[in-house]
Amino acid sequence: MKKMFGLLLVAGLAFKCGAWDYEGHRLVNQLALASLPANFPEFVQVPATRERIAFLAGEPDRWRNTPDLSHLNAPDHFIDLEDLEPYGIEAHSLTRFRYDFTAQLALARAAHPEKFPPINPNQNADHTRQLVGFLPWAIMENFAKLKSGFSYLKAFQEHGGTPEEIANAQENIIYIMGVMGHYVGDGAQPLHTTRHFNGWVGENPENYTTNKIHSHVDGYFRNLDAASWNEIRARIHPAQLAAAGAKEGQAHDTFSLIVAYIVDQHQQVEPLYKLEKEGKLFAEGDAGREGRAFLTTQLLAGGQMLGNLWFTAWQEAAPDTYLAGTLERRKLDAKPAPAQKVKD
Repeated sequence: MKKMFGLLLVAGLAFKCGAWDYEGHRLVNQLALASLPANFPEFVQVPATRERIAFLAGEPDRWRNTPDLSHLNAPDHFIDLEDLEPYGIEAHSLTRFRYDFTAQLALARAAHPEKFPPINPNQNADHTRQLVGFLPWAIMENFAKLKSGFSYLKAFQEHGGTPEEIANAQENIIYIMGVMGHYVGDGAQPLHTTRHFNGWVGENPENYTTNKIHSHVDGYFRNLDAASWNEIRARIHPAQLAAAGAKEGQAHDTFSLIVAYIVDQHQQVEPLYKLEKEGKLFAEGDAGREGRAFLTTQLLAGGQMLGNLWFTAWQEAAPDTYLAGTLERRKLDAKPAPAQKVKD
């Protein structure tokens, strides 16, 4: 798994590596929370809930402490878009079905083994080296779960759910919102979209660094003061329907919008390496201004996309008619039978 790059602003404005460190993932979730409108469900606005959602931003990285989860968890954090080419797959034509995509990879490898370097089994204990990554599907599937959560919460609220059922439905939504934020935050880290995730690999005409830079990006924002945070938060826009941000000619289904978001971040891979080459990415003071601006922009991209997806899931949640019917029948069953008249 690619190590999430920790988007915390410095004061003053394997596994494949992960993305933002925990602190950075917290910021992505907190920015998304700041984008939500005042009429978003009230239970999400409670300070303890907002802290829970921020804490859950780090959950998928915590699963790395259990190797048994590696095969399932690791590929969900990235997609190496350049590696689609030998499979004959174009990013904007990706299928929304995770297992169909997995089958495409296997069939292409079987049909044209000469296109793919052999995999050392000693370096593939979790059987993930033959995968390109599943980040778009991880985001989409959590989005769909969130829509489901809002659907059944509405049914419990409107058709006689018990206080315990309503509270549990709300807790499920909180959990999905927090965990989903991790993957959207991963997508905002350009190094999660590329085979050059930890130093440039292969042909290198621009002489970009081959050093392991991922962890430096991850931890870049580790010391964020209140003034810097307030400055960043002020730049977040109100959440809107995800389709509202679609570019002209772009498909409006949610999966396509998620893929487009990841492709946009992939376009920042070379600018990131160029900043590093010029000594601007990690420098302090004026010399690092461009690097700070670049990474702050990526942080905001993740927070904005996440807020838009949360808002869209809430707005697009369809009525759970099956649960509504079940609850209505339960109410009828609970009514006492009418008293029968006793004959004289």
